Amino acid sequence: MTDKKHRNDIYGDTEKGTDGAAPLIPAATVVLLRDTETGPEVLMLHRTSHVHFGGMWVFPGGRIDPCDQDEGGDATLTARNAAVRETLEEAGITVQSDDFVLFAQWTPPASTSRRYQTWFFASALTEEHNIQTDGYEIQDHDWIKPANALEKHAAGAIDLAPPTWITLYHLTRYSPTSAILDHFRSQPEKFYETHVAKRADGVRVAMWAGDAGYDAIDADLEGNRHRLVMTQHGFQFENTVEEY
Repeated sequence: MTDKKHRNDIYGDTEKGTDGAAPLIPAATVVLLRDTETGPEVLMLHRTSHVHFGGMWVFPGGRIDPCDQDEGGDATLTARNAAVRETLEEAGITVQSDDFVLFAQWTPPASTSRRYQTWFFASALTEEHNIQTDGYEIQDHDWIKPANALEKHAAGAIDLAPPTWITLYHLTRYSPTSAILDHFRSQPEKFYETHVAKRADGVRVAMWAGDAGYDAIDADLEGNRHRLVMTQHGFQFENTVEEY
């Protein structure tokens, strides 16, 4: 069956198995939110073609560097430090990590060429900030409503990696910003250790714990669903096991 791969499917050739998997690279990102009269907006940055994930729209963030290390060895505090530093480098603004809400950690499958294991935080911005991008890693920025970002992706107007897409889906469920953050605080941190398989029709599927096909890495098994179906024409989230 011909592979029907979406252009934003970042997960590589699953036929290669786990042999020679690239090591995990620790990283961190922060979802920065603000309220408007018509609902919450999220800060998104447009990556240039010079860097990994080139051309995609992302949240501020990047790999964890040695300078980010917490003196006490706390991995989450280290990730917070990295998210603060990356936000300053990529968007030109200083944010306070004390306000961050940790809500997810993403681990890509072995088939991914560069495997960023990423802490996801969220925080509200209550003051106006002058966003300044560097023009090398980041070429543009936008404050956008999460639902609008998903609509643009569905129309093929912007590129979003699966973790970004799922996060935006989270954000569409609650309003205002305080309700989004309260929801994240009320839920245990979600661990997305991604498994990817191809359905019999050639469509690739990213699956997470609870999906009937997760353990066997078999997208055609019947049962519960916790997956992102990555058709050539767009992403479709199927969920019967997780509260969002």
